[in-house]
Amino acid sequence: MKLPRRQFLHLAASAAVLPTVSRIARAQAYPTRPVRIIVGFNPGGSPDVTARLIGQWLSNRLGQQFVIENRTGGGGNIATEMVVKAAPDGYTLLLVTTSNAINATLYGSLNFNFIQSIAPVAGVVRVPNVMEVNVSVPANTVPQFIAYAKANPGKINFASAGIGTSPHVSGELFNMMTGVDMIHIPYPRVSAQSDLLAGQVHVLFSPIPSAIGYIRAGNTRALAVTTTTRSQALPDIPTVGDSVPGYEASTWVGIGAPKNTPAEIIHTLNREINAAFADAGFRARLADMGGMALPGSSTDFAKLLAEETEKWGKVVRALHIKVD
Repeated sequence: MKLPRRQFLHLAASAAVLPTVSRIARAQAYPTRPVRIIVGFNPGGSPDVTARLIGQWLSNRLGQQFVIENRTGGGGNIATEMVVKAAPDGYTLLLVTTSNAINATLYGSLNFNFIQSIAPVAGVVRVPNVMEVNVSVPANTVPQFIAYAKANPGKINFASAGIGTSPHVSGELFNMMTGVDMIHIPYPRVSAQSDLLAGQVHVLFSPIPSAIGYIRAGNTRALAVTTTTRSQALPDIPTVGDSVPGYEASTWVGIGAPKNTPAEIIHTLNREINAAFADAGFRARLADMGGMALPGSSTDFAKLLAEETEKWGKVVRALHIKVD
């Protein structure tokens, strides 16, 4: 039976919009089952705590459990690859961290391209590092420290949690921008804080949550925080950038999804994550961690990821930093 032209065109148009309607319907229903947030670091650390905080918020807002799954190893690369290979349906998400931006250049043989393979969803929090020194170091300010380090080239060391970590590249960026020659000592399996307290190392660019207790007790001395603005957790401490224009280094956390995850699902997640920043209790929890909210669209988060990947890539390449 031959259909009239008008009826044929109507049916064809209806068929064409079905995929769009189907995608919108899925997004409106999302999520219909538990969602996994894959974390590339151990339980109890700052990334894990952040993941559980945002996971609980999303569970309450969207009516399904957001389950935290820790997949450690490779500086977060194992977790990232797991999400890259997951179905792009919104049910497997990645806790994206500063490590992802550093690892893109630090590791030469990854099975994925982070920028191309992960769809940015939303930023969650930015946490400053704090430049803290042993109390025996004769410097109370960044300019005093720079002068002391230049007077003692190769004699000042700084510690980190391991090669390619945020504290490591924060110190290397400081070296590059000030012309000082601090020696890096990695502590990948033990805390560097104890050796800073003992005076075995002179400087540590430490995430605020792990350092603030020692600073407040007077066991170490804070010279500056590494973000462009002061931290509410240490409001009297200036920024490194006040003395070294253009310097900025921080740890940040956000949420990503596999490439080709429907835009409607990404929009839903972004909207609900940003809603958290209007909640006083949620903001207080971030402040307790020494952090500040990182609001914005998925496009804003994509821009941050691109900028951070380029920035730390330059540091890694300039200094030929490699992992064993």
